Formats: sequence, C-alpha cells, structure tokens
Amino acid sequence: MGERLHLGPTVLAAGAVLWVPGPPKKNGRGWKKPRIALIHRPKYDDWSLPKGKLEPGEGWRAAAVREVREETGMNCVLGAELPAQHYLAQGRPKEVRYWSAVPVGGAFRPNREVDLLEWLPPRKARERLSHVRDRVLVDALLEQLGR
Repeated sequence: MGERLHLGPTVLAAGAVLWVPGPPKKNGRGWKKPRIALIHRPKYDDWSLPKGKLEPGEGWRAAAVREVREETGMNCVLGAELPAQHYLAQGRPKEVRYWSAVPVGGAFRPNREVDLLEWLPPRKARERLSHVRDRVLVDALLEQLGR
C-alpha cells in the first residue's frame, strides 16, 4: 500500500504585528501611516513578523511578548488579537496566534535568529513580507486602527 503521512501534534506559536504611529505629514495636517516592524531571518532568508513556538506551560500572550522581545529586542504591550494562521510547516500542522503590539522600550541588536529589523509603512511591509499569509495580518492591523 501507499505511504501514510504522519502529521503529528499541532505546533503552537504566537507572535505580533509590532507597530508605531507614522511621523507627522510635512504639511502639518495629520500623520502618515503607521510603521510596521519586519524581521529578516537569515536561516530562511525571509522577511516575516516576529513569532515563535510556545514553551511548555506558557500561555499564548506570554509567548507573543517573549518572542517579540527575543526577535526584535523590544518590550511590547499587546493590543487586540488579530486573525490566527493555520498551515503546514515541515509536514506538521501549525497554529500561530497574533496580536497587535506597540513597543514600550528596548533596542534591536542583530542575533543568530534575526539579522535585520526594518520599520516600514503598510504598503512596503506587505510587499516585503515573504509569505502571503502574513499580508493578511498587516491588513487586519490597519482595519483595527481604522485606516
């Protein structure tokens, strides 16, 4: 008979769309669009949003805050929950829950996992993201912010 695909248990992960308000417009009337933090992971040579696996006994929100800190160097405060993602990663089902988040301190330092961090306006962030599924999160953040 044919080979059976063994998927195994679902990998649980959490992350955030880290953002800051945009700078003031040159004409002084209002603000530009928010800036969104994207990270570059050299291992995968991709641009993504900060996220990672839950540690044993860790809650979703705690994992999201920890992963943002580990991958961006920023401490953050989580806002509203964004759409969860479900996909296969290396043949295993994966569920990633996301929140909007704003930084409240910290500084990026390149490390083994993440070598670059860029703050981009939404259109450029959508273009730079390597995975189409992440673009939905940028759209969800903008909707949440009423933009």
